[in-house]
Amino acid sequence: MSHAILLLPGDGIGPEVVGQARRVLQAAGEKYGFQIAFTEGDIGGVAIERQGNPYPDSTRHLASEADAILLGAVGGPQWDGLPAAQRPERGLLAIRADMDLFCNLRPALLYRQLADASSLKPELVADLDLLIVRELTGGVYFGEPRGIRELENGERQGFNTDIYSESEIRRIAHLGFQFARKRNKRLCSVDKANVLEVTMLWRDIVSEVASDYPDVELSHIYVDNAAMQLVRAPKQFDVMLTGNLFGDILSDTAAMLTGSIGMLPSASMNAEARGLYEPVHGSAPDIAGQGKANPVATILSAAMLLRYSLNEDRAAAAIEAAVQTILDQGLRTLDIATDDEVAVSTETMGNAVVNALLNNE
Repeated sequence: MSHAILLLPGDGIGPEVVGQARRVLQAAGEKYGFQIAFTEGDIGGVAIERQGNPYPDSTRHLASEADAILLGAVGGPQWDGLPAAQRPERGLLAIRADMDLFCNLRPALLYRQLADASSLKPELVADLDLLIVRELTGGVYFGEPRGIRELENGERQGFNTDIYSESEIRRIAHLGFQFARKRNKRLCSVDKANVLEVTMLWRDIVSEVASDYPDVELSHIYVDNAAMQLVRAPKQFDVMLTGNLFGDILSDTAAMLTGSIGMLPSASMNAEARGLYEPVHGSAPDIAGQGKANPVATILSAAMLLRYSLNEDRAAAAIEAAVQTILDQGLRTLDIATDDEVAVSTETMGNAVVNALLNNE
């Protein structure tokens, strides 16, 4: 069996962490008897520099031929002065729309070895296992019209459109219920239905879809209360379902409950389970090229890639077990090391995961 994986290292620490994840994927293939054909493309700032476009046609072509895509990160201060439509982040939005990657999965799992790294008390976050299901190709990030205009009095005005169709809400809701059914059968839908009409419709449609899943307990919560509850009692949630903007904010909040966004993966999938997998963290330009980045989030994103797009469940579970092993061994990168722990480099962390993967039974 051979799989085609497109690597999009991107900007900042992206090439460093993707490089380590590639080594882990190669080791997994060797151990579990499948081959991987890697290709590499440009996205984000590096694509602007090399090809004048954050999502060039060459990358679009490679993406169309890949079974799955592993991405590092995009963005950096050197591109902040560009017009909004030409910035690196537009490349990420463009590939999501191009591949119709409407379902984003953001797990927030607190490893027992890192309980003290959370900013919350250990008893509040111990054994946290939360999944945020975020709609990714609709809402205010993609709605039209949008822009900055000048009013008659000369004042500038920025505007965006938050818009969801019934079909968009229905398809992400079905996936949310299906993931909840495989976990603890509890789904909490996040909206702002007391203010925003678009989320009034969201709540109505999610409630309708719930009738197809009588074994799943559905609850609703306003987004401001959801943010408060995530830092007050996060273990009350199992699966959270929400739209693009709210999901973006809440998933990063949930990420920090675990101690570091350097530990958390994500998946973005379309209806055919072809997906783009990336760490939750950004490009971290302040530490790029210094060997300080934590590659675990990208490595765990590679495990999700194997599970959801390539159906290599044994290899995915083995990578996740290898991460547990190295944490048990006390390896820590700078972002998760306490004051009395010595931080290891990106490469050392990657080497340790590969060794644990190959040597674990």
